[in-house]
Amino acid sequence: MADPSPASFWTQANALLRKNLTYQRKHMWTNVRLILVPLFLCLLLLAIQQVLDALMKSVSELANDCKSNPNLPGGICPIQNPPLLPPMLQVPQQELRSVKADIFSYRDLPDKSCRGTGGSCPVTILITGDKQPLGKSISASIFATSFAVNSSDLLPTLANNVLGSTEAAGENNYADPGIASDLPIYSIQHLCGENSTWPLSLGNIQTEVKCVQGLCLWRNNSAEVNNELFKGSWRGNPAGITNEIAAAYDLMSTDKKNFNVTIWYNSTYKDEFSIRPVKLLRVPRSINLISNAYLNFLKGPTTKILFEFVKEVPKQATQYNQDIASLLGPLFFTWVVLLLFPVILTSLVYEKQERLRIIMKMHGLGDGPYWMISYAYFLTLSLLYVVSLVIFGSAIGLKYFRLNSYSIQFVFYFIYSNLQIALAFLVSSVFSKVKTVTVVAYILVYGTGLLGSFLFQKMLETQSFPEEWIVALELYPGFSLYRGLYEFSQYASRGNGMKWEDLSDSGMGEVLCIMSIEWFLALIVALYVDQVVSSGKHPFFFLEKLSKKPSSSLPRKPTIQRLHSRKVSIDMDMEKLDVTQEKEKVQQLRNEGSKGHAIVCDNLKKVYPGRDGNPPKMAVRGLYLSVPPGECFGMLGPNGAGKTSFISMMTGLLKPSSGTALVQGLDICKDMNKVYTSMGVCPQHDLLWETLTGREHLLFYGRLKNVKGSALTQAVEGSLKSVSLFDGGVGDKPAGNYSGGMKRRLSVAISLIGNPKVAYLDEPSTGLDPASRKSLWDVIKRAKQNTAIILTTHSMEEAEFLCDRLGIFVDGGLQCIGNSKELKSRYGGSYVFTMTTSSKHEQEVERLVSAVSPNAKKIYHLAGTQKFELPKQEVSIAEVFRAVEKAKSNFTVFAWGLADTTLEDVFIKVARNAQAFISLS
Repeated sequence: MADPSPASFWTQANALLRKNLTYQRKHMWTNVRLILVPLFLCLLLLAIQQVLDALMKSVSELANDCKSNPNLPGGICPIQNPPLLPPMLQVPQQELRSVKADIFSYRDLPDKSCRGTGGSCPVTILITGDKQPLGKSISASIFATSFAVNSSDLLPTLANNVLGSTEAAGENNYADPGIASDLPIYSIQHLCGENSTWPLSLGNIQTEVKCVQGLCLWRNNSAEVNNELFKGSWRGNPAGITNEIAAAYDLMSTDKKNFNVTIWYNSTYKDEFSIRPVKLLRVPRSINLISNAYLNFLKGPTTKILFEFVKEVPKQATQYNQDIASLLGPLFFTWVVLLLFPVILTSLVYEKQERLRIIMKMHGLGDGPYWMISYAYFLTLSLLYVVSLVIFGSAIGLKYFRLNSYSIQFVFYFIYSNLQIALAFLVSSVFSKVKTVTVVAYILVYGTGLLGSFLFQKMLETQSFPEEWIVALELYPGFSLYRGLYEFSQYASRGNGMKWEDLSDSGMGEVLCIMSIEWFLALIVALYVDQVVSSGKHPFFFLEKLSKKPSSSLPRKPTIQRLHSRKVSIDMDMEKLDVTQEKEKVQQLRNEGSKGHAIVCDNLKKVYPGRDGNPPKMAVRGLYLSVPPGECFGMLGPNGAGKTSFISMMTGLLKPSSGTALVQGLDICKDMNKVYTSMGVCPQHDLLWETLTGREHLLFYGRLKNVKGSALTQAVEGSLKSVSLFDGGVGDKPAGNYSGGMKRRLSVAISLIGNPKVAYLDEPSTGLDPASRKSLWDVIKRAKQNTAIILTTHSMEEAEFLCDRLGIFVDGGLQCIGNSKELKSRYGGSYVFTMTTSSKHEQEVERLVSAVSPNAKKIYHLAGTQKFELPKQEVSIAEVFRAVEKAKSNFTVFAWGLADTTLEDVFIKVARNAQAFISLS
């Protein structure tokens, strides 16, 4: 026997835990494969590492020959003493230099004819500031007036000249492409003379220097400079005409005591979209030019800041034993960790799609136990997953895992796993289809990795990118994960790994704080949304107790139309005395207390709002109903009558628009969670776990009903026997192998296990064969001894066999209520006379019926078969027999019959009359 008290929190948690363990045991290899995914991925990394090492083996062998051959290609050998390279200015190509164009109003630029063959367009520099005279004085000293080189003392003499190159800078300064290329080096001067080309020897490199004019132009303000720079760039000119400026200076408030300058330079020579390192920019010479010009302005032309050379730091021999995990870590491991998100999310949405959670809730499972057990399962799975990732990665020798502190890795993965689970619970409330959420989840997984690698990482590595924006981007959990993995990668690649003392110097401490806060907030929001969406509570349910006020409404003054409608409804109620009596009974129970009745519905209404221009739909119209324990109440009605809406309100799927219902004295609008503990439900469609057996289903739901120990075993076996699922080991087979009828019987057994106080059976015998149906009816009949049952059905035979009372439900309201005999007596005051003859004798049959019953009504006519309703008060059965015997002597009668009114006839008559009345009103 079931414990009469509801199952406690821990009893419910134990029931769900046992069910989940059983379910997961049947899916053990699926979970094992999931946990082994990191092993396969780490092995993939190891294979890539081996292939990379093999490819680089020959290069590494070359690196060992650096002493005998220090000039090996590719920068393999170490560079102890980097060459001293002359500083150069980035010069636009000949055909891209700034010239006169329609897009500019300035006329001081050179004519575009200088771009022709053999042309010599000058290199233009713009200058602006608060003081034009000072600006023009400084601009006069920017460029040299001649080119002269002392080969014995090369660097100082080169420092006095302004050299430039159209070749983009390289990735380092060990070998500047501008010097080593076939393109000339330019000497930028105020004017170029006739002899404008000079040979130049830089070590082993023989090149030539070509003169090009330098043009300094004044602009009134920085806005004009910005406009000219932008319109002259390839990004800012829709016509495709490029007018590149070499550099620009804003002297702002510069005077003889203050040197205040802003420098514009061309950054389009960077490899912004390349995975290779960013190229260097030739900015130092631009700084030196304006600084020297200002010094000349103050001290005269003999005073100079010599900018002799640019020199790279010494270089070690190139190493090709790069740890592939550290190189690919952020992107690769972001995908690896995020692969758990679709698994958790689809599992939650599957329970929602198959309505498994709601059926568990209807049988008494509270939200607390569900959240605790589900969260604990996902957290355990996540930790096993990431621990296996770290263990496997370390076992195969990946420095990414070995060098970084394991404690930091555990804390990082633990916090993110919790955040990911909380987000999965939150996101699952938005979706109801597994296919949809699967697509969305995998788009998030791969999209996050790609955006992190090609966008977020670029921002991290850009020194000028604001730190506040980095923090803002890390508010997206995927980027927080990427940032943490990126930091692991950076510290591992340096060879020392991340330790706890490194948290303040890296972004890891910031990431851990952000994820911890988001974990807490996401969990709170997910719990709140679950209460609103899944439990059907008001969005501000937490304020209801504070803001609860007595409701008062003034009656509206009825219009003439309302008065007319009220009169019609009163006339209709006169014919429905049974419904009126039920209403009075409910009102009396509410006044005196409804403890003696299991179910009391008091003016229960449900209105669906109008959509697409349609008026609101009244699904349930002020239902009054009382069902005591031990009674089976049958609800009959045509499709669309409102039966499903009524059952949905009683089981918590829908909130009533007004009115309420009491179940065991508990209000369904306020105490639905308590109502669930004493309720059993057999839904219209079977909601089962395909891999759990019938016995395992019953064990789970029995525990939710607080049935324990030997009583639980006996209850389960008794339930299996009662629904014919015990013999032959059927109860120990997966429910997915059951036929439709077997699933239906199991659903009924689930709804009745533990002797619930109230049970709702929605068409329980659908799809059963006659023998199984009769057996199931016996089960329901025995169960109703201690249970109030509300049963919906379209089988009149089932209704007569099981139901103590019946109610016919049409267009949202009860039209009649009573037991089968009362309804037949009240609405079936006639016999149904049927006779089949040849078509030529149909008139004679009509005359025969008129003679027996003057008020007879023909209700059916087809191919010689006619049916008539004969009022009982004017018909004698003996007289009907005599009339038929007499008719047989006059014409041939193929068949005839006289039947009393059936429940089906009553149903059809009541439904038709109600619908006719509704259409008239």
